[in-house]
Amino acid sequence: MLRLIARRVAQMLLIMATVSLILFAIFDSDQFRKRVAISELGGFGVATLSEQDYQNWLENKGLNAPFLLRYGEWLGKLAHGDFGRSLEKNVEVSTLLSERLFNTGVLAFSVLLIMVPVSLLLGVLAVMDEGSLLDRIISIGAVISTSIPQIATAVLLTVVLALGLGWVPAKSAMVDGFNFRQLVLPLLTLLIYDIGYVVRMTRASMAEVMTSHYIRTAVLKGLPYWRVIMKHALRNALIVPFTLIFLQLNWLLSEVVVVEVFFQYAGFGRMLFDAAVYGDIAVVQAATLVAVGVAVLSQLMSDIVYMMLNPRVRFA
Repeated sequence: MLRLIARRVAQMLLIMATVSLILFAIFDSDQFRKRVAISELGGFGVATLSEQDYQNWLENKGLNAPFLLRYGEWLGKLAHGDFGRSLEKNVEVSTLLSERLFNTGVLAFSVLLIMVPVSLLLGVLAVMDEGSLLDRIISIGAVISTSIPQIATAVLLTVVLALGLGWVPAKSAMVDGFNFRQLVLPLLTLLIYDIGYVVRMTRASMAEVMTSHYIRTAVLKGLPYWRVIMKHALRNALIVPFTLIFLQLNWLLSEVVVVEVFFQYAGFGRMLFDAAVYGDIAVVQAATLVAVGVAVLSQLMSDIVYMMLNPRVRFA
């Protein structure tokens, strides 16, 4: 097991190194360099930047040095937490990134805190009496919730809960500290889709396990049905949904872009969108590295949980 984890960690580091090299190469092109030079020198377009000014800017920034030397210096700065400075916000990227990641972390933690027990409970309840009215209600509800685009869910919730009933604010700026009422709409938008998806996976996994020979043997031996499910079926059935739940950390970073922009929630997704629109290259670089880091870390956590639940992989 430790050997497999070490191999996964080595793969994770290799992926991060490859992505960092690709990112640096992309943003090191003349097109992006000139855009940064224009922003820093106060120009308004490529035509306003003379070739001499551009060459002087490159010299002052040390960008005429060899590529690998500049890449090594950039990695050294990243290792010390120096991601550069945001052109749009005029603050250190590390400061901006920590603030926005905290807000998104609050949202993501709230989603997982509610989604995990609710989706697992509904999935198990649906398969305990397969084909019953409760099973059909849960299954149909899960299909409907995963069929509606999140932007449509966000609009519907805003119209009903914010504009219609006035229970919660339509915007979730989160600029004056934590306010749970501002968290309700983005939280519900993410939960409606995510719970439905995990419920469907949990039900499908449980239904497959319940057809196994050892489950039939336990039932024929006269064990109580709830004991068969909780003691014999649930552990094997949780392999798929728990793997998906850990991978959900990666999906949340892509989902929150739409949700945070729509509700004006000051989180990671909103920061990435604003930086891409403005052309804030340092922020885009840092946000991309963080997103890739979360993706490979969630994959590592998923592999560890899979090995804990499946001894055949653990001792292979």
